[in-house]
Amino acid sequence: MYVESNDPDGAKVYDMIVRQILQDLVLPPSIVDLKAYVNPDDVVFIIAIKMRKTSSHITLKEVSNISYDNVEDKTTININDENFLPNILKKLWFELGRGNVHQPSRYIIKLDGNLNIGDLVIDDPYKNLKRRVYDAIFRIVPEGFKIMKDISRDDIVAVVATDELIQDAWVEKAYEYMDELDKIKVY
Repeated sequence: MYVESNDPDGAKVYDMIVRQILQDLVLPPSIVDLKAYVNPDDVVFIIAIKMRKTSSHITLKEVSNISYDNVEDKTTININDENFLPNILKKLWFELGRGNVHQPSRYIIKLDGNLNIGDLVIDDPYKNLKRRVYDAIFRIVPEGFKIMKDISRDDIVAVVATDELIQDAWVEKAYEYMDELDKIKVY
């Protein structure tokens, strides 16, 4: 982790702030490296974070058995892993509407019609991690820096923040940080 600044004492303080926020959000094991730049004279803050690889997403058919009953014209989901029940319900409610999702018992969900829903993504660790990294960034960015440019790509989340117009030189610096982070090999 590296925090660059034209003010060495300010860099130390920001290093401590960044470490504390990441620790509070339990992110250090999920992050490969981080580069940040803070310059109070130019009123700019740049941060780039490289995330570790995550496991692949989980689909409904991986954590349940799905069957169709011709007589009732209902699709039945028998849940095998209770840990995913909240995600399953949330996703089905979003996709089909709460009134169309019936749960006669804890591990059974019934839906009207013959639905092909086995490939429905119910948990995506990559998106969850990315959301947590953005949460950290929004906590780290100095108060009042409301103008932000997100230049994230792949496994690197990067943001340029200021309270003025974003300058091209700042964006270039952020891209340089991203290129440096890209070169880090993750095993």
